[in-house]
Amino acid sequence: MADAIGTIGVILAGGRSSRMGGNEKAFLALTDRPMIQVALDRLTKQTDTVIINANGDQERMKFLGVPVQRDIFGGFAGPLAGVHAGMQWVRHNQPLVSHICTIAADTPFFPADLAARLEDNLKTADTIVLAASNGYRHPVFGLWPVSLIEDLAAFLQSGQTGKVMAFVKQQDWTEAEFDNLNANGNSIDPFFNINTPEELELARQLQEQINIDE
Repeated sequence: MADAIGTIGVILAGGRSSRMGGNEKAFLALTDRPMIQVALDRLTKQTDTVIINANGDQERMKFLGVPVQRDIFGGFAGPLAGVHAGMQWVRHNQPLVSHICTIAADTPFFPADLAARLEDNLKTADTIVLAASNGYRHPVFGLWPVSLIEDLAAFLQSGQTGKVMAFVKQQDWTEAEFDNLNANGNSIDPFFNINTPEELELARQLQEQINIDE
């Protein structure tokens, strides 16, 4: 049984991958699988259902075998548009579900207990819970009440698309702190994300020391 009952996982894969020379990060191989598959396998163990937020040709995601939801707000409106898209999918397909748990597709070492730990830090049903580590907040990794969908839509319509924390600070919110991972004696932030070819190569080296299938 999944750890986070009543929560749907949403993999945010709508970025432009501008620092990867135009290659879509989600499909770059980390191990024997593309990053998006690694993220899906890891999140599937934590939530009841997983969907992917991605724009463009939806057929390219078909091999993953899970629903794909594009942004409702166009123009690469940032991660908040992906959060909204996830909420919209829940409203239309599983309206009894109260929360979504969002992750980034380019962060393969995110905590194996992310969803459960975020749920543990809920203060009320309408609280947003964001992940944090090493004194930094990671707004893409969060537990979001679907009840905020109208507020989020109004915020996005106002043009404040890229300002995740500006929206969050209008709501009831809190943080959940996560410890670093041990990679052969080295301390690695679990929210290390891949933006450049150099970071991809580092991640490939790290994955040999970190069990990403736990």
